[in-house]
Amino acid sequence: MKTNQFFATAIVAFGLLVGTTSFAQMKEKTVEVGGAPMYPSKNIVENAVNSKDHTTLVAAVKAAGLVDVLMSDGPFTVFAPTNAAFAKLPAGTVETLLKPENLKLLQTILTYHVVAGKMNAKDIDAAIKKGNGKATLKTVSGGTLTAWMKGKDLYITDENGNSAKVTIADVNQKNGVIHVVDTVVTPKS
Repeated sequence: MKTNQFFATAIVAFGLLVGTTSFAQMKEKTVEVGGAPMYPSKNIVENAVNSKDHTTLVAAVKAAGLVDVLMSDGPFTVFAPTNAAFAKLPAGTVETLLKPENLKLLQTILTYHVVAGKMNAKDIDAAIKKGNGKATLKTVSGGTLTAWMKGKDLYITDENGNSAKVTIADVNQKNGVIHVVDTVVTPKS
């Protein structure tokens, strides 16, 4: 009898826990990316794995061994290229980068898309205004990105002069913020 009561209590408690988590997530202000809601209570990796538009990025982060970094407290600002952004690269580039012998280069390119600290679009816009139309952002890889506006659109330009448009800004995460970009940016080689 006591065992049955224990299991009944455990099932009710589990149901309440799951229900509470789901209810809490339902109340969060989410942004949809790649067909999935991005929850501010989840970290960058926990959200990114659900975006069908970021499967290449997630595979690259895993191959580069950066999952634990992007699950840490951060905070981080991530300019997250979509699958379509990776598809713009010359044929075979992604496959080559994912090879074990290119691990360091892959890590450098991925961390070039990351800025330490949390910078929402409003913060970047303020930095752009302070910089008379441009803001220099120091990346985790040690390089720089230049942020600028074209009308109401936010762009970043890499050290090679390639620009990426932010297509979805301010996807807040527990450990930072993601800005979805339409192009892979690369550091000066």
